[in-house]
Amino acid sequence: MTRRTQTHPDVADPRTGAPFFSTWRVGTPERQARAVEAVTHVWERRSWPSAGLLGYHLYTGHDGSTLLHHSQWGTEQAYEAFVRTHRQERNDEIDTAVPGIERLWLGRYRRHRSRERATGDVRVPGLIVTVRIDFEPSATEHRADWADLVLDAVADDPVGHRGLISAHFHLSTDGSHVLNYAEWESVQAYDEAVAAPEKEPWERVRTYPGVRGFTGSRFTHAAGLVPD
Repeated sequence: MTRRTQTHPDVADPRTGAPFFSTWRVGTPERQARAVEAVTHVWERRSWPSAGLLGYHLYTGHDGSTLLHHSQWGTEQAYEAFVRTHRQERNDEIDTAVPGIERLWLGRYRRHRSRERATGDVRVPGLIVTVRIDFEPSATEHRADWADLVLDAVADDPVGHRGLISAHFHLSTDGSHVLNYAEWESVQAYDEAVAAPEKEPWERVRTYPGVRGFTGSRFTHAAGLVPD
């Protein structure tokens, strides 16, 4: 069966060979809440669809309009089997409950490296920040090096990032970008880190050759769905 949970996912779970992220635009905070309830209702009424799916999590965007979806698949083949047999009927029921959903994009990834939660750290993330970093086609092979540079900069500045619980860098399978999924203690902790004076390692991150641009979004974890 399927169970709803408020527990955040273990993004670094080594069983996740194919993490997926996608975004829906629903329009208003009220419709965000309705969409979360529609998704969880549809899933809870059905059996867990695949042993290859570890968990599926929903997040409400602080823009009041979007939903982030994060699903943890063991393999892409398991996801493709789900698409063939289960996805459409679920989406149809969700669209009946909340008409007019815009499905903006679906990204397939491989997790590269993480700054994992420290041993004994039991903080519950108050803010999820995703940052998409787009690269020029000629710089695709340097995406992992860029992510490593960021993680080194974070490690060199523990005081400035004390509100950071974890950060997980994913490489898109189409070669176009990096997605960082970061757990922060609170909105205030994140804002303080962003407002701090820029140190030399961050200048190198920001001006790294081949980086086309950064797109950041803020979310709150709304619900998780896991096998019972």
